[in-house]
Amino acid sequence: EVIKLDLHKAAERLNQAFQNQELAAAERPAPRPRVLAYSGSGLETTFTQGEDTCLEALVPDLPTLPAGEASLLVVGTLADVVEDQFSRLFVELGIGPVHFFPPRSARALPPVGPGTRLLLAQPFLGRAARALEARGAQLLTSPYPIGIEGTRGWFAAAALAWGLAEERVGAVLAKPMERARGALARYQEQLRGKRVAFLPDSQLEAPIARFLQQECGMEILVAGVPYFDRRLMAGEIDLLSRPQAGNADGSFAVVEGGDVDRQLDAVRTARPDLTVCGLGLANPLEAEGLTTKWSIELVFSPIQGFEQAADLAELFARPLTRRARLRF
Repeated sequence: EVIKLDLHKAAERLNQAFQNQELAAAERPAPRPRVLAYSGSGLETTFTQGEDTCLEALVPDLPTLPAGEASLLVVGTLADVVEDQFSRLFVELGIGPVHFFPPRSARALPPVGPGTRLLLAQPFLGRAARALEARGAQLLTSPYPIGIEGTRGWFAAAALAWGLAEERVGAVLAKPMERARGALARYQEQLRGKRVAFLPDSQLEAPIARFLQQECGMEILVAGVPYFDRRLMAGEIDLLSRPQAGNADGSFAVVEGGDVDRQLDAVRTARPDLTVCGLGLANPLEAEGLTTKWSIELVFSPIQGFEQAADLAELFARPLTRRARLRF
C-alpha cells in the first residue's frame, strides 16, 4: 500500500511549529531544527542527484549577500581535509571571502546574491546551480578539481574572475603541483597503457576519465555518463580539446545513458583491463574474469585537489594489483 503524503506541506508545517516554539521560549534560546523536503533517492537518473536536490532545497534559506559585496561560493560536498587545502590556496591567491556549500555547520549557511561567483566542485549539481543563479549568483566555467590539471584549471577560473595575473596564479600553485606530480609518478608506470571502460553510474566518469588519460596515460575505451549537461561540462570539454602526447586531440568517447545490455556486450567484447561500474554489475563481471572498480567508492573518497591526485590514481591501481596477485 502506498500512503500519499505531501512532504513539502508537512515540512512547512513542522518549520512553522518549531518557529512558534522558538518564539514561546525566547528566554531560553536554542538552535531551531530546519525541516526540508526533497527527493534523495536518485531513482530518476543517478544516486548523486540526492546531493543536488538537497542543496537545491537549502538555497531559499541562504542569507542574502549585501549589495556591493563580492564572494566566491564553492558548491559541492568536499572532505574536510580537501576543504582546508583549498581554503589555504584561496588565501594565498588573495581570493575571498570564500564560502563552501554545504557548510560544515547547518548554522553557518553562506550568503548568496548578485556578487556571488559559483565554482562547482562536483559535476552533478545542475539543479542547485540553477537555484543559486536564480538568486543572482554567476556560474564560473571551469574543469572540475580532479587531477593536477583539472585542479589548476579550477583555481585559474576563480583567479580570472578576481582579475589576478596568470604569473601570480602560477607562482602560488607551483609547489602543490610539483608535490602532486612527484606523488603521482609512483602509479603512472603501472597504469600507463591500460585500457579502462566507464559504465554510467555516478556522473564523475568524464572528469576522472580525463585525468586517467591525460595524466596517467591510460586508454579510455568509453566514458559512459548517466546524463550530459553541456553547460556544466564546458570546462571539461575545453580541457579535453587540448592536444595530448600520443593522442592528437586528447578526446575519447563520452556516451550518455544508453542500453545497459548493449554496454555490457561491448565490455565483454573489448575486455578492458579495468571496468568502472556500479555494485550491481561489478560482481557478475568479476565472475566472467573481468577486473572491476566500484564507481561508488569514487564518490565517497576524497579525490579532489592536488594532494589527492596520487590517491585517486591508487584507487585504480589497486584492482589491477589484486588481479595480478590472484592470477595463477
